[in-house]
Amino acid sequence: MLLNSSAPALVTGATGFVGSAVARALLARGQAVRVLVRPGSNRSNLAGLPVELAEGDLTDPASLARAVAGCRHVFHVAADYRIWVPDPAAMLRANVDGTTALMLAAAEAGAERIVYCSSVAALGLTKDGGPADETTPVSEASVVGIYKKSKYRAEQAVLALVRERGLPAVIVNPAAPIGPRDIKPTPTGKMIADAASGRMPAYVDTGLNVVHVDDVAQGHLLALAHGRIGERYILGGENLTLAQVLGMVAAQVGRRPPRIKLAREVLWPLALACEGLAALTGIEPLVTRDHLRMARKLMFFSSAKAEAELGYRPRPAAAAIADAITWFRAHGKVPQ
Repeated sequence: MLLNSSAPALVTGATGFVGSAVARALLARGQAVRVLVRPGSNRSNLAGLPVELAEGDLTDPASLARAVAGCRHVFHVAADYRIWVPDPAAMLRANVDGTTALMLAAAEAGAERIVYCSSVAALGLTKDGGPADETTPVSEASVVGIYKKSKYRAEQAVLALVRERGLPAVIVNPAAPIGPRDIKPTPTGKMIADAASGRMPAYVDTGLNVVHVDDVAQGHLLALAHGRIGERYILGGENLTLAQVLGMVAAQVGRRPPRIKLAREVLWPLALACEGLAALTGIEPLVTRDHLRMARKLMFFSSAKAEAELGYRPRPAAAAIADAITWFRAHGKVPQ
């Protein structure tokens, strides 16, 4: 699957964290890039990039048809990524209905290949805490939280379109990306910034797979070139406990890592109170019951399939953490 064609590649979510990395990776290969942007969105991640702007929204099918027109390749990266939302239905409309609408628009426009950015949130976890892979069993009932449910449903919708309509889609499942241009920031990025700033005196230990956002972007391009239609590929890095991640952050900034490890049960009443306050104010809660439920299992994953079939090669987690902190410092989110 060749890049560097005269036809643009469409990237959704390019104003965001992973999407901007994908757009930059394509541009570095000499590929013309068109990006779907919402009217009034923060476009600082696109500053100075020679991209074509197509204004639209995942909830507006007509705008999607305009955006995909003439595109050979489509990278669907856009998603509402939040652990807590005041209106879960809105997240489902964007992440599930919007994904389906874009897939149908791309197929109608004659796109030759689609790379859909799902998430490891849509995959199963092992019972013993060992690394899960693309074959680990999963059901919607086992998926915790509205974000993860939305990604699970969206992925299932894409797979159904592959089976039933021959949609030329490859699915990638990034783990927990960190690195530059995390402008919101993402929940993982916020954790890194808080820890680097000394704003995390205690923690609930769990496990996660940390990967550099630019490696995730390269994984998208590899999936376009080498991925098999209808297959899923985990794009991860290193499996680390949260204590290990916080230790790496502390080493980077010359601080002591937090030493107070809290039991989840202790935080349950606080989570209830935070959710109640959020329901009244609309302000994102500090901790929720879904946060605590997710922390019960180690979210460890294997990228062996992507490494074998795509040639995917992620860098060490310490390098990803260093780049994230450097960017956060440069943008005033972490003290110098």
